[in-house]
Amino acid sequence: MALMLKDSLQTIQTHKALSPHYTELLEILEEILILREEHRHRMKREIFPIEGKLVAAKMAGGLPLVDFSSVECDLTEPRDYFLALLAIAEKRSPGETGEMARKIRAGEINFNDLIFESFNPLPPEEEELVDEEGENSFDLVELFIEESLRPALERVVVAYGDVVARSEWSEGYCPICGREPKIGEIRDDEGTRYLFCNQCGFEWKYRWIKCPFCGNEEQQTLAYFTIEEDDRYRVDVCNECKRYIKIVDFRDTREKADLDVEDIATLHLDMLANDEGYD
Repeated sequence: MALMLKDSLQTIQTHKALSPHYTELLEILEEILILREEHRHRMKREIFPIEGKLVAAKMAGGLPLVDFSSVECDLTEPRDYFLALLAIAEKRSPGETGEMARKIRAGEINFNDLIFESFNPLPPEEEELVDEEGENSFDLVELFIEESLRPALERVVVAYGDVVARSEWSEGYCPICGREPKIGEIRDDEGTRYLFCNQCGFEWKYRWIKCPFCGNEEQQTLAYFTIEEDDRYRVDVCNECKRYIKIVDFRDTREKADLDVEDIATLHLDMLANDEGYD
């Protein structure tokens, strides 16, 4: 893991040189990755125990291994990690995140509720109202909530990732935790598309001609666009559900894609997709 961290930090330095306008966000990501590594080493127990005998049945039934339809487990360690993550934002812009941390420590905000709401969002019309009230181009708190579970869910990936990879999982959401992907990559000579879960770090194969979000397989309503400066990056879009996913293709340069970093370094693609009417 330490070697992976070193590689990630080097990739961040490369992107900071190429895209100075992302420097602040990339520096925040640097701090997150370092904290993640520290927290991995401090974890004392399995937060999300899995019944091995149920894995095959869950995969066959399209059910992720970890169920977030309710959140009743002990999340003390992820909560502590979340508070450490909030401190990253607080030192840059004192106030709001510090108050949130105070309320969590005082029990005025229930951390388990934050996790439940993250996996079970409001209906679209209510979500739009919330967005209008507190519009922000990049929500660090949302990122930190997602990141707070990453070390715990990575343990599930390590324990069951190989079994899951051998299953015939065909859903667009993550087989480990159920989160929808934001980014993916094209790999190998056959051009296999892999989707990446920012929540747990798992990658899984997914069909080219299929929308991960609505399952649409009509080729005429599936498309993609690239930017002229760099065709290593593309955005796959579905004109049925108006959703999109970013895709990287480093096969020509033989670089190893660090999708945690690439997701931040390609925020301009998110903005372009939003401008074109995709969510």
